[in-house]
Formats: sequence, structure tokens, C-alpha cells
Amino acid sequence: MLYFLKNLIKFYVKILLKFNAKGMVFTMNIIVTGTAGFIGSKVAEYLLEKDYLVIGIDNLNDYYDVSLKLFRVNRLKKYENFIFYKGDIENKEFLEEIFKKYKIDAVINEAARAGVRASIENPYVYMTTNAIGTLNLLELMVKFDIKKFILASTSSLYAGSKMPFTEDLPVNTPISPYAASKKSAESLSYTYHYLYDIDVTIFRYFTVYGPAGRPDMSIFRFIYKILKGEPIEIYGDGTQKRDFTYIDDIARGTILGLKDLGYEIINLGSDNPYSLKDVISLIEKYTQKKAKIVYKTFHKADMKATWANIEKAKKLLSWEPKVNLEKGIEKTVNWFLENWDFIKNIKI
Repeated sequence: MLYFLKNLIKFYVKILLKFNAKGMVFTMNIIVTGTAGFIGSKVAEYLLEKDYLVIGIDNLNDYYDVSLKLFRVNRLKKYENFIFYKGDIENKEFLEEIFKKYKIDAVINEAARAGVRASIENPYVYMTTNAIGTLNLLELMVKFDIKKFILASTSSLYAGSKMPFTEDLPVNTPISPYAASKKSAESLSYTYHYLYDIDVTIFRYFTVYGPAGRPDMSIFRFIYKILKGEPIEIYGDGTQKRDFTYIDDIARGTILGLKDLGYEIINLGSDNPYSLKDVISLIEKYTQKKAKIVYKTFHKADMKATWANIEKAKKLLSWEPKVNLEKGIEKTVNWFLENWDFIKNIKI
């Protein structure tokens, strides 16, 4: 009898969690990992605006300044339909308690160790977070019968391929531990789709930038240092190109991937590569400051150029980017200026 009552209470708790303070039913209950991260926080914000219940998970590691991660999380905490757990996706027992507590409809895995060069210095943490962490989530999805999984992946997998990059290109020769760990996560996702009929959407993101971005990424570092009057470093001659994609476009595309697609890998990029020199010129325009540039040797693990073919995203999701590079740089510089008292103390 006691066992029956306990399970009945658990059932009703899960039902109640479907309602917000206004008595409205949440459309979906979604786990978003990496919610303190750049992309994860924006994805969560878009979901919260749609009145979904978002269960955010992040370990708040110190890969870069934690104050920026807390800045992002605190913005999300203003939503009554946001629940946050500090913890690591490498810890399956921690995750299982969350999966038990809520009736989950989908999992969006934005938690990752990112960065090509840093992965060479510490490859083990990349594999444990990006591969083992993904495996933990998939195993729990099977256990709790959750059928929708979105995985954040990377354009770094296309190194050496013919441009523009299409999703059907072979990506079997990753040139960094970061790319290798993401390839592992993609392979695991397909395996669980095949074995357990989990609907999987994998997004390969192309150089994401924007307000509250990652301090280890070029656009954040360039704006930060130019505003401080410090020299910026370029590895190579600055002609290398990237398919820079604005954060809002990435978050919007990711959420569109919640629809049933079976198993798909989809590029999210701008389809319009720009050189680092082009980026610096735009930053100089909107900061009204001249950059001091120090050129360094091109890194072996870097890519000369990236360029996304986004026809698949257009066809399957009716998605295409709305913010071009110039407008995106303007928005990002404005965010820096509006929040400079906070940003100037961030360690990069």
C-alpha cells in the first residue's frame, strides 16, 4: 500500500510540473544541457519564450570565466518555467535523478567541451564530456522512453573537404581531438536511433558569434581587446575564412529540429564566408577604434576556411539565417558597450 501511494504521489508531481503559475499546460518538458553555455543559454531562452518547461543542466566548469556563465544563467532564472541543476553529464547517477523527476519529452544536448586548440592540450576531458556524456543521455532516454534527441555538433568535422560543405560528405578523418569527440557523439546517436528508434537531429554549427559569446572565440576576443586598446592575435595572415553565424539564427534553427525527422544531420551556417580581416574591419567600424594586430604562425589543427551548404535546413526546417555579418557585429559590439562595466573584468 505504501509503495502504491509513493508512486501515485510521484505521478501527480510529474503532472503538476506540466503546469505553469497561470495554470497553463506546458507544451513540452525539455532537458537542455549546457544551459550556462553560449548556445545552450540562447536555445533555452527561445524555448522558455514559447512556454516550454526547460530543465537546464550545466556543471559551470572554469574552461573560461565562470562569471559569464552565471550571467547567462541568471538571465534565464527570471522565467518561471526554468529549472536549473548544477551537475555534469558525465555523472549518470546525477542525470538519472532528473530523468526520474520529470516527464521529459525531448533532450537537447548542448553541453560540450569546445575549442580545437584546447582539445590538443587536454584530449581526455573532450572525450569524456562529448562522447561519454552523450552516451549517458542516450542510455537514460532508452530507460525512460524518451524519443527525441538533438545533438549539437560542429563544422570542424569537415576539415579537408570540398566546399561548400554538404552533410553527405565523409567526415572520417577529424584533425583535432575536439572534432574526433564530436564524431564519436554523432556515431553514438545514430546507433541509438537504429537500435531504439530514437528520433535524432544533429546540427553541425558553423562559427557561432553574438552577444554573451564565448571569450575564447575570435569575435569576442577581437572586440574585447580592441575596446581595451590591446593587440589582437591572428594565427596566419588573416585571409582564412569562416562561415560566421549569428547566435539567434542558430538557436531558432535548433528549436525547429524538435520536429520528427527520423535521423538527420543538418548544417546551420550563414552560407556566406568572410575572412578574419573582414571581421576586424567591421569591428573597427562599430567600435570606432583601430585594431593593433600581431600575426602568429597558422595552427596545424585549424581550418583554412569553412562554408556551409544550408539547402537541407531550408528544405527540412524552412530555416535560413536572418542576421548578416555586419548587422551581427553591430549587435555584438552594442552589447559589449552596454555591458562594458561587467565585460571589462572578464578574464580571457
